[in-house]
Amino acid sequence: MRCRLVAVLACGLWLLLVGRVQACGIEGPACEVALGSYRIALPETAPPEAGYPALLFFHGAGGTGARTLDNKAMVDTFLERGWAVIAPDGLMRPNSNFGPGWSFLPSRPAQRDELAFAREILADAADQHGIDRASVLMSGFSIGGSLVWYLACRDPSVATAYAPVAGAFWRPHPEVGACAGPVRLLHTHGWRDQTVPLEGRPLRSADILQGDVFHGLLILRDANGCEGLRADAYDTDGPFWQRWWTRCTEGSALELALHPGGHVVPEGWADLALDWYGRVTDD
Repeated sequence: MRCRLVAVLACGLWLLLVGRVQACGIEGPACEVALGSYRIALPETAPPEAGYPALLFFHGAGGTGARTLDNKAMVDTFLERGWAVIAPDGLMRPNSNFGPGWSFLPSRPAQRDELAFAREILADAADQHGIDRASVLMSGFSIGGSLVWYLACRDPSVATAYAPVAGAFWRPHPEVGACAGPVRLLHTHGWRDQTVPLEGRPLRSADILQGDVFHGLLILRDANGCEGLRADAYDTDGPFWQRWWTRCTEGSALELALHPGGHVVPEGWADLALDWYGRVTDD
């Protein structure tokens, strides 16, 4: 990698950050914080003065941070556009055959305070790896996406914006009015998703029940102070069918993007999320 900064001191700092991150990438030990671990990848360019904007991405059931970074199509898009990618590790769940996961259901015992874990990771990444704590897009896939909905509802300030994929609230849904305040959130979902259908489904003989994405959007419309139920704008050109609400609290944003596939992070999602982030945070 070539350093293109004129200032030697800034160049040296960048090389130091890159050296630290190599130990926390796909190979080797993860970055450790008090509540767990994470992986991180940085662009091959020096950071802006404020630091790198960062994607914090929570994996799906059975995943790991290393496997998140191995999603080259997604990760490389962020890196090429100057973003760091942070990939936390879930915890093994007792009596589960699905591998690591997240504690997000209010009705079930929590293995860890995931909001505190997210804050810890972001503080450590800002201190050790030069990310901009004020420019964070929080996302996740499947149950990682569900976690994002709950964290955005519980504390909208932990990230700048939220872009969950194929995972939302579970039943019983949070009460309308329960979320702490307005959010900027883009939800992406597959029209043919059978693992986490848009309407949700029961699991373990109906012991737990996935939620309804459209009911979740109702809850967030209330949190965002949106007027009316129906969306105000639509875009069906390109690979995503998008709808969004505009008559809402200033500074908030709420958008739904559907794609024709199943339970995946769809091709083109990274650019979709980055372009959306740029629009909704452009002051």
